Amino acid sequence: MARTLPEFQHNLSPAVASLEQLGKLVRNRRAQSRMRIDDAASLSGVSSDLLSRLENGKSVTSDKLMLVLESLGLRMLVVPKSAIPAVDATLDPSGGEGR
Repeated sequence: MARTLPEFQHNLSPAVASLEQLGKLVRNRRAQSRMRIDDAASLSGVSSDLLSRLENGKSVTSDKLMLVLESLGLRMLVVPKSAIPAVDATLDPSGGEGR
């Protein structure tokens, strides 16, 4: 049976406080790119199993995480928790409407 693409979700905050949230962002980016998991894994140079684990909030090594993020056109930004509202507002052109 053919694998289906995940559904793209609008308005996900880029602020991540857990592996589960990070996995949702990675899966969402893959959905936005309209890529099947095996194609995204191949592009990233990781196994489909590793990408699945990441997308499901399981731990992966930091070097593999960075490979996946880079291949999907994502970057990680580490900021103090107190800066999250300002970062969200800056990255959301609607100013937070609809969240």
